[in-house]
Amino acid sequence: MTPRPTHPTGTTGTTGTTGIAAPAPAPTRSYAAPEARRGNALHAGAWWLWALGLATAASRTTNPLLLGLIIAVAGYVVAARRTAAPWARSYTAFLKLGLFVIGLRLLFSVLLGSPIPGTHLLFTLPEVPLPAWAQGIRFGGRVTAEQLVFAFYDGAKLAALLVCVGAANALANPARLLKSLPAALYEAGVAVVVAMTFAPNMVADVARLRTARRLRGRPTGGVRAILQIGLPVLEGALERSVAVAASMDARGYGRTAQVPPVVRHTTTTLTLGGLLGMCAGTYGLLAAEGAAYGLPVLLAGLALALAGLRLGGRRSVRTRYRPDRWGVRAWLVAGSGAVVAAALVYASGADPQTLRPGVVPLTAPVLPLWPAVAVMIGLLPAVVAPVPGPLAAPTHTATPTRTPTHTPEPEPEPEPEPMRAPAPRPAPQKEASQ
Repeated sequence: MTPRPTHPTGTTGTTGTTGIAAPAPAPTRSYAAPEARRGNALHAGAWWLWALGLATAASRTTNPLLLGLIIAVAGYVVAARRTAAPWARSYTAFLKLGLFVIGLRLLFSVLLGSPIPGTHLLFTLPEVPLPAWAQGIRFGGRVTAEQLVFAFYDGAKLAALLVCVGAANALANPARLLKSLPAALYEAGVAVVVAMTFAPNMVADVARLRTARRLRGRPTGGVRAILQIGLPVLEGALERSVAVAASMDARGYGRTAQVPPVVRHTTTTLTLGGLLGMCAGTYGLLAAEGAAYGLPVLLAGLALALAGLRLGGRRSVRTRYRPDRWGVRAWLVAGSGAVVAAALVYASGADPQTLRPGVVPLTAPVLPLWPAVAVMIGLLPAVVAPVPGPLAAPTHTATPTRTPTHTPEPEPEPEPEPMRAPAPRPAPQKEASQ
């Protein structure tokens, strides 16, 4: 009897069905941004710190090339990392608002004049005489190229600030930002979050109503259409306000714990002193003559405010469910905005002529090299922030079926048989009498 050959134990490998298993490849560590989930979503405060850093950089320059670069950086990050939430659609509204601000600033400069002297006369408007108490103000008159360029620079700076705020509104989740606030600021934070979500919700309502009117064949432009859209928008805002008030009352909004009076007074003193110090330090940083004392006063005020908030948190009886974590990616996002702000603050003192081009005489603005490179650091969130996931899809899975080559014809149904009358029952026979 011939013995049966035995095969070596092992898993099928590349050498054959009976060979030794090939070694599994070593796992490689990927540094690419993961898909956003509830556990690894970026902290909402990181987006706001990044946007405030860009806004600080925009406030230190009037160079239209740098301002345009800041707006482009913010727009690219929003396009790469915004979700499909209603508040994510507010960036376009802030961008249009910035363009409106530039146009309004130019219109005011044309009508009300400007203190900027100019030699390049464009046109002259008829000047309206004003009473004696309105000295220093004119309506109409000469319009020069220098005053229009100066007005455009100012309007562009304000538009860049609005775009940075719009980027933060489009990227940060307001509800999660509220959860991250200190306990002492919860009540004020609710009001701030409701105010911040007003513009995104209004934009979403207007877009929804315009789409509905377009589907019904009604016009979406004009004064009459705006009036017909405005009433449902206000009605929706009122319904949301009632729903928010009911949910706040159900969650015990405004209920606090009992603390000693000394703690309350100390908390008030520290918080108010810290906020005043932060305001003075911020003004010193933004003003050209207060940069020396601005940073120390800002840091001292921040320390006092944090101490007051920490002490005031004892009054809150609110708990947190699954608080957001501040991870490495949040540090990178917030740090990129801080680097951009610090670089532009330093550049405004080192080379003010480049960051603030003059208008008398008129000179073409130039793009400074290293401040532009510093602004490009603001693109880091588009690389390290988690990628927003796709829209939710149906969870059912289609089973594969074989497609028939031909469609069989249905067989004709048999015709019903006609009903037959029942056969007569035979009569019973009588028994024969014996």
